[in-house]
Amino acid sequence: MAPSTALWSFALVVGLLTLTPGLDTALILRTSALGRRRRAWGVVLGIQTGTLLWGALTSVGVTALLTASHLAYETLRWAGAAYLVRTGFRMLRATSGGGSAPEAAASDSRPTADTAGGGWRQGTLTNLLNPKMGAFYVALLPQFIPPGSNHVATGLLLTSVHIVLGLLWSSVLIACARALRGRLSRPTARRLLDRVTGTVVAAFGIRLAFGD
Repeated sequence: MAPSTALWSFALVVGLLTLTPGLDTALILRTSALGRRRRAWGVVLGIQTGTLLWGALTSVGVTALLTASHLAYETLRWAGAAYLVRTGFRMLRATSGGGSAPEAAASDSRPTADTAGGGWRQGTLTNLLNPKMGAFYVALLPQFIPPGSNHVATGLLLTSVHIVLGLLWSSVLIACARALRGRLSRPTARRLLDRVTGTVVAAFGIRLAFGD
């Protein structure tokens, strides 16, 4: 496979993956729709940080150990599942608390909540605690590295393509969410948004724990 063919083929595959709605999409939309622009971009950068680390570790062969070691994979899988279920149920619990919707909305929009650092930590943990990302890169990345090329350099180049596509799509998601912010800022809409996102996050965690 020629380098240019490998590059475009990989871009097509990860591009389709990026466009597929999932956990990352739900977190970005929810954070941005609540008016937390800095935190939303923090989530985006955290997700891409995780992608970069998975790509780098795969390029040097480290993630192959993850898929080869049942104990390592299971440990990471259960840690990721616990984190996602906890995050999802925290969102759901916040929407069914004793306070009224306006009070919940006020407490959820504290000035300190809109921080890029907090979003970055959330995005990074969400990505790195998903062992299926590591398995995905182990299965996919080597297939697009042409024989005879520098494995690490080519792997990082392909990972960069994935990151660029992720950033572009995240920009679209944030712009759409901000355009709908007026409607989504209503207490009822915000409560519904948190319930939907919390359910999605918790469901991903449960699926990670008990899925194949």
